[in-house]
Amino acid sequence: MLERLARPAPMRTNFVELRESRLLKHPLRLSGEYRRPEDDVLVREVRAPYAETTTIRAGAATIARDGKSPRTVPLSRAPELAGLQASFGALLSGDREQLESHYTASSDGTRQDWVLTLVPRQAALAGKVRDITLHGRGAELRCIETRSPGEADPQRTLLASAATAAAEIADASRFVAICHGADAAD
Repeated sequence: MLERLARPAPMRTNFVELRESRLLKHPLRLSGEYRRPEDDVLVREVRAPYAETTTIRAGAATIARDGKSPRTVPLSRAPELAGLQASFGALLSGDREQLESHYTASSDGTRQDWVLTLVPRQAALAGKVRDITLHGRGAELRCIETRSPGEADPQRTLLASAATAAAEIADASRFVAICHGADAAD
């Protein structure tokens, strides 16, 4: 599976997220782009409803928002970001050994409709992320579900063709269905 997912740098893909919170009446819809300009750099650019760019490189995450000074946080203070970089880096380079050094991995499904579940090995990351479930079709990673300890529902990020399919969808149940493999018209 990892060989099919491997994408050498530079690469990019669009994303859409619906963030749910007890503090919000309706889910917050984020859209933007993930980029990997170099093997050891991951960039997450939110374009709507606000502009924010997070760049992870050299053991630090730099967060830049329009009209504000960028701030840099060491990844040792943000284990979930270090875990994100490690998992994306390993997936996109097809490096099973690196992936399994950070996560216990299990897979399910077929070559055309698959699920890969990652459970953090390090306590610092496990304190922030219970598990990460990746959904895909063939060689395409379509959805990332990240579960935090104590949270019933995961945070979902649609990627590539799934992000395109969800371009006009705000309904959380349709968003989940697309994440789990349905087409927008299903």
